[in-house]
Amino acid sequence: MLHLLMSFPHDRLLTFIAGGLVLNFAPGADVIFATASGIRGGPKVGALAGLGVGFGACWHVTLAALGLSAMIAAWPEALVVIRYAGAAYLLVLAWKSWRANGTLPEGRGAGSRWAAVRRGFLSNALNPKPVLFILAFLPQFTDPHLGPIWQQVVLLGGIFAFTGTIVTMGYGILAGYVRHALGRRMEALNKVAAVMFGGLALRLIAD
Repeated sequence: MLHLLMSFPHDRLLTFIAGGLVLNFAPGADVIFATASGIRGGPKVGALAGLGVGFGACWHVTLAALGLSAMIAAWPEALVVIRYAGAAYLLVLAWKSWRANGTLPEGRGAGSRWAAVRRGFLSNALNPKPVLFILAFLPQFTDPHLGPIWQQVVLLGGIFAFTGTIVTMGYGILAGYVRHALGRRMEALNKVAAVMFGGLALRLIAD
């Protein structure tokens, strides 16, 4: 995997990491859950909620690696279709982020440490949206000349899951300290995420 990582063009890898961070920081269901858990149970519960979400992301990456490998082996042109479908999906995310108000539903967070990990994992693993994003986003940065697609998806997915876990845990920890003050900033974060999603979608179409 280290050799594969070193083989990736640096500009492509940096673009991937930046795009992944846009999703990580956007106040989606996982961020809202970790934030609500931090508000309800404190910094440690918020952090563990983010960790549980990270475990769920690893589950989605595994499924994506298996599914994409089979799809591309049967139909090599699938990457071209996925590229445009991915750009369209990012535009949908941009629209939804722009319209979201970022409110935190009452009682949404977990109150205990074990419940935070368990519910964080289940909320991500059973949510179809993360795997849709992974299927739409990760293939844009793969290259058959660099090696097996499944290995590239595992590598990129591992980076995405790692950064996502750190960011989501950060939300949970911060929420545990500042409580409801963070919740009031969610709407502004949604607007920023919408602009970045839209820009990333246009870049994928233009490449």
